[in-house]
Amino acid sequence: MKCRETVEQVVIRPGMSVDQLVRELSRAGAYNGGALARAADLCEEMFRDKGATRFLGLAGAMVPAGMGGLVSDLVEHRYIDVLVSTGANLTHDIIEAIGCRHYHGSSCCSDIELRREEINRIYDVYLPNEAFARFEEFMQESLSSLDPAKSYPITDLLSHLGSRLDSGILAAAVRKGVPVYCPAVADSMIGLQCWLYSQTGRINVDAFADMKSLLGLCFSAERAGALLIGGGVPKNFILQSMLMTPNGFTYAIQLTGDRPDLGGLSGATLEEARSWGKITEQAEAVTVYGDATVTLPVLIAAVRERLET
Repeated sequence: MKCRETVEQVVIRPGMSVDQLVRELSRAGAYNGGALARAADLCEEMFRDKGATRFLGLAGAMVPAGMGGLVSDLVEHRYIDVLVSTGANLTHDIIEAIGCRHYHGSSCCSDIELRREEINRIYDVYLPNEAFARFEEFMQESLSSLDPAKSYPITDLLSHLGSRLDSGILAAAVRKGVPVYCPAVADSMIGLQCWLYSQTGRINVDAFADMKSLLGLCFSAERAGALLIGGGVPKNFILQSMLMTPNGFTYAIQLTGDRPDLGGLSGATLEEARSWGKITEQAEAVTVYGDATVTLPVLIAAVRERLET
């Protein structure tokens, strides 16, 4: 093995754009800075590929951390064609859309005192119980307008909720016709509210009904790309969707803070996914390790700068 490409020292200049910074990281090319630069190149290629069906997996508490607007912009500008999210992110998306806010807090605090003051903590983000009271009002009113005799796929339930909102991820998805899948919706406040409604009313949500439309997208995809934020259910749901087809993902980008050596899916490498046939042998794949509240906005800012200027 020969040494050919040199590591160039990063040069920071006043007034640099985000893309210029990422290109400097590419010149260095080392560690996760180099991986982030390669991810930007691959993400640009994926976004430019009009023949690709582009999936976004959204896990972790990204909306409470202020990343929801970034995701809704990706939906609004049709950089993604399919969104798979945790129920928690969609819950917090609704909370923001109905006028409630998340607040700066601290990870060094008395959680017992927060409990007594009816404030919920997500690391260093605070959310008062009042937000969930207003969320419950919105959900119960929205669910009451569903047809009790009809069975709804989860995607249709989420579209119904998004149609009653003016802003946020679900609202943008309805406007742009982007399907939102949430296979573990029961593991969220949305699921709890559906259960609560079922105690006095009637609601029928079919968790398996989404598979037909999802697999239809996978079978018909000329090419497919995945941008995976975190892991968990969204990552698995996206990658396993190709198992029933002769296809695989052509592009794959993963932003995660989890280790691969513990055997968990959230840290599993994209190379491992090739063994399952989820990603093609020829696919381009990049994993960036780090906090997605740092890597995601830098990645998307750099790519959009390339595409829109």
